[in-house]
Amino acid sequence: MKILIEVPDNKAVSLMEVLNSMSNVKVKPLTEAKAILMKEIREAVEEMKLIKSGKKKAHNAEDFLNEL
Repeated sequence: MKILIEVPDNKAVSLMEVLNSMSNVKVKPLTEAKAILMKEIREAVEEMKLIKSGKKKAHNAEDFLNEL
């Protein structure tokens, strides 16, 4: 199982030490860029769920491209 844990910077070192001491746990810190990307993807998925359920209106692709 893979999990993502968000920890304050001042607590991260001690948590990493505990996790690294466990033989059956692999720890790989995320770069800030990857963390941001993952957050943006999660938000996009949530927005798509809202659109599919009718709770949010989709934007027209042509309007979006015209904004660029």
